[in-house]
Amino acid sequence: METILTIFALSYYPIKGSKMGNSWKYLALVALAIVIRPTAVIPWIPLVFSHFLQEQRKADLILHTCIPVGLVTVGTSLIIDRVFFGEWVLVQLNFLKFNVLQNLGTFYGSHPWHWYFTQGLPVILGPHLPFFIHGCALAPRRYHIFLLPVIWTVLVYSTLSHKEFRFIYPVLPFCMMFCGFSLKHLKAWKKTASSFLLLSNLVPALYTGLVHQRGTLDVMSHIQQLCNSSQQSQAFVFILMPCHSTPFYSHVHCPLKMRFLQCPPNLTGHESYIDEADVFYSNPLAWLNKEFYNDTLLPSHLILFNVLEQEISSFLALRGYEKTATVFHTHVPQGRVGSHISIYRRKTEMNYP
Repeated sequence: METILTIFALSYYPIKGSKMGNSWKYLALVALAIVIRPTAVIPWIPLVFSHFLQEQRKADLILHTCIPVGLVTVGTSLIIDRVFFGEWVLVQLNFLKFNVLQNLGTFYGSHPWHWYFTQGLPVILGPHLPFFIHGCALAPRRYHIFLLPVIWTVLVYSTLSHKEFRFIYPVLPFCMMFCGFSLKHLKAWKKTASSFLLLSNLVPALYTGLVHQRGTLDVMSHIQQLCNSSQQSQAFVFILMPCHSTPFYSHVHCPLKMRFLQCPPNLTGHESYIDEADVFYSNPLAWLNKEFYNDTLLPSHLILFNVLEQEISSFLALRGYEKTATVFHTHVPQGRVGSHISIYRRKTEMNYP
């Protein structure tokens, strides 16, 4: 959503010679993007600053556009959060504290400072990378301003330890502009280049979107069948997979009892903190025996990657679990993530689906 709103805002950005430039529209879209995800402000800082420097009526821009847009969007955000949280909360400030000031995102992994330059940006550009570089050299000077958000965003995110590809998706619209300049100047090779870009994007997109790691979504349809069971109120599904591997109630539209391994960040400040998922994977069998010391606590269904089956096979056999389904997940299993997902049902007098 942050990237999509950036595209819309970019189309209304007042650049010299543009007939679509509209300060109200682009600033409103930028403000909406910031409310949805505060990091949207990062790529727009150099562009808004450049707009301010070029604007002849600076006071009008601030008083009649920036302040009204800011008040409406922030005010709406505050009211919505007040309704749902039950108290006044400035979510954007909490976002800043958690991710920047406390830097708690490092709990989910960290990378070297150069990662976005050496891996992040090249990967999200993929086959567009040579066209982007070529387009940067060919673009008219007045469009060079759109290189600033790319460089600035990558530099800002490089200062944070926790890095992900998705964080820099909002720079893609800016990069695509320069790819367009490259294709325009190729002339005789334009069709060949376009076909190359289409195939090199379409084939991986179809495989990664329809085949690769699809099991964590497919397994939810099996879980959802429990909603139609007469034993729904007594069913209990435990997802023994790396935390957040599967969707949750967004795909199971009934009050089914479910649980997954937790991995909250270290909000306590304890140096020896280990989340539940890591504790489990350090000794799965011992964890299960300790957690379910009484048969009345046992889940009716267990969902797990096939790489875990052998390690907890004695628990599954002793507690009366039988495999009811196997779901394909990936051709490239790695670590805790297996090639298939297994669904186990506990054999009791209840007739679960």
